[in-house]
Order: sequence, then structure tokens, then C-alpha cells
Amino acid sequence: MTNHVVLYEPLMPANTGNIARTCAGTNTVLDLIEPLGFRIDNKTMKRAGLDYWDKVDVRLHDDLTAFLNSLGPDDEMYLISKFSSKNYAEVSYTDPKKNYYFVFGKETTGLPETFMREYYERNLRIPMSDNIRCYNLANSVAIVLLEAIRQQGFPGLEKEHHYENDKLKDSYNRPERYERNLKGEQ
Repeated sequence: MTNHVVLYEPLMPANTGNIARTCAGTNTVLDLIEPLGFRIDNKTMKRAGLDYWDKVDVRLHDDLTAFLNSLGPDDEMYLISKFSSKNYAEVSYTDPKKNYYFVFGKETTGLPETFMREYYERNLRIPMSDNIRCYNLANSVAIVLLEAIRQQGFPGLEKEHHYENDKLKDSYNRPERYERNLKGEQ
């Protein structure tokens, strides 16, 4: 099972850089559907992804048709759109025989309407109030991707890490010190 974040014609390098960092941290493939609104070597995009670009499996697709042709028969594709009425968290992403593709639209116009209609049953929505037009693209990716990974049991990810100077576990920051201070003791 492999998760893929698919960006359809992304325009903003900072969003794509932040998404690449999320992909690096979750072992997720990043599929980019051209044309892109920036060059891959754009300094802003690299700065947003910091030094994680070598940890991301980035796959470029010439256009939407080329991307669709790259999908296998058992792959599951979901289109994330504010126009859908189906909640992303109500779908299971746990079949180990499937690869999961989460397709996000261009920052300004989203996904093409004809594409969304063709795959109507594959459209998912992140619930939100009517106070905003939409969530930020990088935040939307993190919301949906982490739900899929949570359902999958966080495969290949550290659930705990031990740091040399752990803020929660070193001798200075021992829990009893804080418990004592909460009781008003010195």
C-alpha cells in the first residue's frame, strides 16, 4: 500500500514545498500534474520544503490524461473538493492491496468540472464552515493524508522518538518537578 498526494497544476511554490515536506515526513509519493506555476528548482519552493526534497518521491505527469494512464487497476483515486458532499473521514483507506491517490486542485480554480463529474463517486469533502472559501492547499493535504495514515496504523512512521536532549524526558524536565510546582511547592 502506497499513499500518493496528487497536485493538479499547482501554482504556488510555497504550498508545494510545504506539501513536499509533509510527503517526506509520511513516506508519501508526490505526483505533480503539469503545467506547474513555477519551476521545480524555484528557490521559494525549495525553501518551503527545506532540505527534504531528496527524501520525496516526486513524479511528474505531462497532463491529467498522462496521470490517469499511470494508475493501476487496483488503485483508488479520490478527488478532494469543497463541492462534494461526502466526508473524507467516512471512507476506509486500509486495503493493503491498494495504492491511494488523493487529488487536489489548482489553488485558484480547483479541479476541472468535467473531471469531477466523470469521477463523481470519488469526490470527497473536508467539512468547514461557510466563513471561508476554502482551506489552504497544504493544510488540506495534511488533513486528508493524516486521516488515511491514521487509519492504516501509521505504517513505517515512528510513533515515538528518543532525542539526546528530550524536553519531556531529561532529568531537568522530570514530571515530578512540574507536579510539585503546580501544588505551590518550591
